[in-house]
Amino acid sequence: MARYVRLWLALARYSLAREMAFRVNFLVKIFVEVLWLSMLLVFYHMLFAQTPNVAAWNRGEYLFFVGCYFTFQGLIEALFLENCNQFAELVRTGDLDFYLLKPIDEQFLVTFRVFDWSCVPNVIMGVGVMLYGLHELGWAVSPARVPLFILMMGCGAGMAYGFLLLLTSASVWFMRNQSLFEMWWLFTTLMRYPREIFHGPWAYWVGAFFSVVVPIMLVTNVPARLMVKALEPGVVAYAAFATVVVLAASRWFFRLALRRYRSASS
Repeated sequence: MARYVRLWLALARYSLAREMAFRVNFLVKIFVEVLWLSMLLVFYHMLFAQTPNVAAWNRGEYLFFVGCYFTFQGLIEALFLENCNQFAELVRTGDLDFYLLKPIDEQFLVTFRVFDWSCVPNVIMGVGVMLYGLHELGWAVSPARVPLFILMMGCGAGMAYGFLLLLTSASVWFMRNQSLFEMWWLFTTLMRYPREIFHGPWAYWVGAFFSVVVPIMLVTNVPARLMVKALEPGVVAYAAFATVVVLAASRWFFRLALRRYRSASS
């Protein structure tokens, strides 16, 4: 494990050096992320100026939820998204051969080789919004829940990584993964909202499907809810169980995809 940590740190340093070679592009990307969060916060400020609650979440609770989502988004985009997005091109050109020949786990190298430093501000801004949300709530949060919150954040990141790896692995058969990543953007849209918004005779079943069968909504909902709303032990346990299942299934599917891969020379 220590060897993989050292290798990941080396890859992260190389990614930073490459980003610094084009500093203006790096700064523009950061500016776009800051602008996007600012626009979103202005929208929520205007929304809560009209009503005290949205889907049973008050202003402070919802700001914490938004911060939680932005933290997840920043982590996923910094660590995994660019790597997974390039996987189809590796398959199409046959460059995946060079990764398979290296004496290291293929999944690690494929999904962690690039670290997108321009998305790190998203994590920082997300944490800042969460702290502001707690300030709005008067810091009325039990400190005993903080370790569980961190654990659920890790489970959420693992679950998101597993779903992203499942979509990525399918590129071996589809070659082009543009349509697959449209599904990923659908998933990120679902992560952005509390599950209480799915209220109604048909909307309830949509929320239930994406909370139980394909539990992508649990990524943000579980850690945010256990910090600023009621602690639901059953939901927390299911989120941890679902994370293990999704990670195991994504690992199995990735290995299956590699067995079906035909190199450019074959």
